[in-house]
Amino acid sequence: MEIVLPENITSFAEIAWAWFVAFLPRLGTALLILVVGLLAARYFARGVSNLVRRTGRVDPTILPVLRAIVRYGVAIIVLVAFLSQLGVQTASVLAALGAAGLAIGLALQGTLANIAAGFMLLWLRPFRAGEYIDNGEVGGTVREVGLFATRLDTFDGNFRFVPNSLLWAKPLVNYSRNPTRMTNILVGISYEADIERARALLLDLIKSDQRVLADPAPDVIVENLGENAVTLAMRAWIPNSSFWPAQRFLVQEAKALLKRSGVEIALPQRIVHVIREPEEKSAQPRPGRDSPVSEGKRPAPEPTPTR
Repeated sequence: MEIVLPENITSFAEIAWAWFVAFLPRLGTALLILVVGLLAARYFARGVSNLVRRTGRVDPTILPVLRAIVRYGVAIIVLVAFLSQLGVQTASVLAALGAAGLAIGLALQGTLANIAAGFMLLWLRPFRAGEYIDNGEVGGTVREVGLFATRLDTFDGNFRFVPNSLLWAKPLVNYSRNPTRMTNILVGISYEADIERARALLLDLIKSDQRVLADPAPDVIVENLGENAVTLAMRAWIPNSSFWPAQRFLVQEAKALLKRSGVEIALPQRIVHVIREPEEKSAQPRPGRDSPVSEGKRPAPEPTPTR
């Protein structure tokens, strides 16, 4: 067993202390670079975002992604400077980070798909912040488009966090992009009602609303001949900003106007014809009870055939 002499312990402590004294300034400088650099990355990203917003030439939808890219880019530069100050070979570190990034990318394919979809949404811009969208599964007003997901506010006040790949992979309807929209209100009247009179009444109602555009001209057409009703379609173009109030008003007033004018609104009806079969004149005799055999007498047994 080797015996550690006090002289060896003393020399080791002196070497460690000398290394610590020489390394301490580098460690302090590296920590200062890391702390100041991360704080600077946050404020620098915020400053770039505010500067771009003031120009008014960049879509506000891009600002969150731009802020994240600037922040993470500065943070990576700060991390490399921190390791370099500690004496770590940054080339080998970058190679190791590249290999680790490849492994993480293979494990997180769905996340990378969301990032790619986010860049495509920002590049093609099928929707912007403040617009109402719907793809059949989710719908709402766009609050923000991020690198991984899009934040939506629903009409009933709920918040939805939707992955970008879900919005990119399916057809999407943007209800706010065009300045005008056409309303198509269906009204069913009975077959006994005067169709031309009902059309004239509904057309006058549409034209009386100042929110309805004169061009394209509104119209009322016969949409369908159903089982119980003649379906009329009220078609009018309305500015997007007042679409829903105008449509609700027209639906309510159409019903009230037709009722005041004596035009019958069709209701679901079904005519049932009941056919009764005639009773039989003579009932068939029931065996054992209605047999013509007199009480107390039994019919003779049938002869048994012989071979």
